[in-house]
Amino acid sequence: MYFYGSMVAEYKKYELFGKTLFEKMVIIPPFKKLTLLSDEACFVHIIEGQYISVSEESVLKITAKESLLMKCGNYIAKMPVSANPKKYEMVAIHFLPEILKRIYDNEIPSFLKNRSGNFNTGMVKITNELLLQKYVDGILFYFENPAIVTEELLILKLKELILLLNQTKDAPLVHQILSNLFSPATYSFKEIIEAHIFSGISIAELAELTNQSVSSFKRKFEKIYTESPAAYFKTKRLEKAAELLLISDLSINEIALECGFGSIAHFSKCFQQQYDLAPTKYRLSQKNKSLN
Repeated sequence: MYFYGSMVAEYKKYELFGKTLFEKMVIIPPFKKLTLLSDEACFVHIIEGQYISVSEESVLKITAKESLLMKCGNYIAKMPVSANPKKYEMVAIHFLPEILKRIYDNEIPSFLKNRSGNFNTGMVKITNELLLQKYVDGILFYFENPAIVTEELLILKLKELILLLNQTKDAPLVHQILSNLFSPATYSFKEIIEAHIFSGISIAELAELTNQSVSSFKRKFEKIYTESPAAYFKTKRLEKAAELLLISDLSINEIALECGFGSIAHFSKCFQQQYDLAPTKYRLSQKNKSLN
């Protein structure tokens, strides 16, 4: 794990068989972490703050009392600065194949065994699950009372979480991830690029997701797309924005965000340069043309 621009105010963990199993963190944002889950999966529950998880295929925003289940793969975790709350608190629980085999005596439950089929879902958000919230409350209690924590208790709590996840209302996607927990989804360079044209993540973050340096990423990108990443994304985003201005009732600000622009000012400037009209005037001019 790599942390950028953040202060870890509190960090606690419990290990099982020499491997990190449960973690509790309180962090003062801004926060960014590159997580390479090469041989493990992870369950994250947000207690306070907003958590943004970026995978090779998608971006998910998680808020307080929501959870995220991730199978092995590359992820970037971010937490932006906000007025309220001013801190980020979470619990993370790790699933490692060697631990699962050991605690189940090599008799892995059927829903954890690989299923046939190509499931490329790498992460799923789990919302408003009371049982999971109560479970996390119990984990927090054990972090405050380490004297009562034993190896047997950690094993029981890990098994309990797996059973609870198997019964959530998000069960179909959870089942896909649990049954393919340690089979990483594979994505080509172009698949990762196409998945993030409108997500608004940076070139540096795309380089991280594709396991390359920024310079190597740019060279490969230009070889495939015959133009720079900045030029390609700008063109694609403006094309989508122009289309949304015609076919939707979204506000200019909503369209800017939908198309991956960081601010309405930047969007308006880029749009004016491309179409010689401000977004609002472009929308009106196109509607007038259709009426005539």
